[in-house]
Amino acid sequence: MNLLVPLFIPFITAVLCLAWWKDRRVQGWLSVAGLAVMAGTALRLLFSVRADGIQVVRAGGWDAPFGIVLAADLLSAGLVATTAMIGLVVTLYSIPAVDVKREAYGYYPLINLLVFGVTGAFLAGDIFNLYVWFEVMLMSSFVLLALGGEKRQLEGAIMYVTINFLSSAIFLAGVGVLYSLTGTLNFADLAIRLGEVPEKGLVTVVAMFFLVSFGIKAAVFPLFFWLPASYHTPPIAVAAIFSGLLTKVGVYALMRVFTLLFVHDIPYTHTMLMVIAAMTMFAGVLGAAAQGDLRRILSFSIVSQIGYMVMGIALFTPLALAGAVFFLVHNMVVKTSLFLISGIVHHVKGSFKLRYIGGVYRDHFWLSILFLVAALSLAGLPPFSGFWAKFILMKAGIEAGEFWLVLVVIGSSLMTLYYLTRIWNEVFWTNRPEAVGDPEPHTPGPGPLWLMVLPVALLTAITLAIGLHAEPIFELARETADQLLGRDEYINTVLGR
Repeated sequence: MNLLVPLFIPFITAVLCLAWWKDRRVQGWLSVAGLAVMAGTALRLLFSVRADGIQVVRAGGWDAPFGIVLAADLLSAGLVATTAMIGLVVTLYSIPAVDVKREAYGYYPLINLLVFGVTGAFLAGDIFNLYVWFEVMLMSSFVLLALGGEKRQLEGAIMYVTINFLSSAIFLAGVGVLYSLTGTLNFADLAIRLGEVPEKGLVTVVAMFFLVSFGIKAAVFPLFFWLPASYHTPPIAVAAIFSGLLTKVGVYALMRVFTLLFVHDIPYTHTMLMVIAAMTMFAGVLGAAAQGDLRRILSFSIVSQIGYMVMGIALFTPLALAGAVFFLVHNMVVKTSLFLISGIVHHVKGSFKLRYIGGVYRDHFWLSILFLVAALSLAGLPPFSGFWAKFILMKAGIEAGEFWLVLVVIGSSLMTLYYLTRIWNEVFWTNRPEAVGDPEPHTPGPGPLWLMVLPVALLTAITLAIGLHAEPIFELARETADQLLGRDEYINTVLGR
C-alpha cells in the first residue's frame, strides 16, 4: 500500500466538497464516504508496514537527504489509521449536530483539510516538512475554531492562534539552528549527524527549542493554559476532533525527536520530561476538579492525560514507550467519545453547566451507559482500555525505579475518578424536578438524535474491544516501541542503504 493514498484522500474529498459548495448535505455524506475509504486504506497501510517494514516515498525520485521524503513506520501508520477513524466518527456526528450557518461557510472542506494536515505531520520524513504540515493543520483548525463568529469563539481563537504562532516561531528557530549545526533536515540523516556534533551542549539547547515548541502544541505544564481557554468555545464536534487529534500531534512530535534525534544526553533531557509529565498530570486534574462546565472539565482532562504519554517518552524503555503508544491510541478514542457525549447531553438538556443538568440517567439510560464506559476507561478501571494503558506505564515506572512517578500516576487517577464521579452525580444521577437550561445560545442541527448517538456507540465498541482484547494491541504497541528504539531500521530504510 502506497502511503500517499490515505494522505491524499482527505485532500481530494475537500476539493470535491468545494465542487458541491451549495449542497451541504452532499458535502457531509461525501466527507463520511471519503474518510471511510481513508480509514480502510490507512488500516491496509498499517498491516503492510507490520508485514513488510517501514514504507518510504521519495518525492520526484530524489533520494534522501536531498529530496522530500514521506515515511511510515508502525507509529506513523497506527496514528494515521486512528486519525482516519476519529475523523470519520466526528464527521458522521457533525451531519445532525452542526448548524447550517457553519456548514454554509465550508465546515466539511475544513474538517478534511485538518485531517490532511494531521496525516501529513505523522508521515513527514524531515523536520521542515513537519513544520509545513503543522501550519496546514493550524490554518484549518483556526478557521474551524472561529467559524460562526461568536464573541467567545473569537476570544478563544485569538488566544489559540497567538500561542500557536509563538510555538511555530520557536519551532522555525530550532530548525534553523539544527540546520546550521548539521547541514541537513532529514530525520534519518539528522539522527546520524547529530551524533557527530562535538558541542553536545549546543545540541541540548536545540532540544530545548523543540521541547518548548512541541510542548505548547501538546499542552504540557506550564504551557497548557491556551487549551482550556479555547477548546470550550467552538461547537462540540470541532472540540471533539481537536481533543482527539491536535494535542496528540504534539505528543507524536515529542516522541519522534526524543527517540530518534535527541538521545545524546538522556539523564538531562528525559529527566526534564519526567518532571514535566508529573506536573502536567497534576495540573490537569486539579484544573478539571475545579470546573463546573462539562467542556472545561474535559479540556483540563486533556492536559492531565497528556502527562501519561510524556511519562512513557521520559522513561525511555521498551515497556514505557509501548505504554505511551497504547495510551495515545486509547486516549484519542475515549476523549473524542466523552466530548461527543457532552454534546448529546447539551442537545437533550440544553446546557453544559453541571448545576443546570440532571436526570439524564432517568430520561436517557442508554446515554448513561455510553458515558459510564468512556468515564471508567478514562479513570483506568479494569477491564477497560485505560486500565491496561496505565498498568503498562506503572509497571514500566516500577521497573525503572521511578516510584515517585508511579505515585503521581495513582494520585492523578484518583483525582480523575473524583471529577468523573462528580459529573455522574450531577448530570446523570441527580433528579432535578426541572433541569432548566442556562441562557447560552443553542442552535442544534436539523438531524435526528440517533445519528449523533451512532458515532459514540462506535467509539464505545472500540474502547471495549481494546479493553477486552488488550493483548494484540499491546503486542503491536511493543513492536512499535522496539522500532522506535532500534533507530537503525528507520535510518537505513529512509536513506536507502
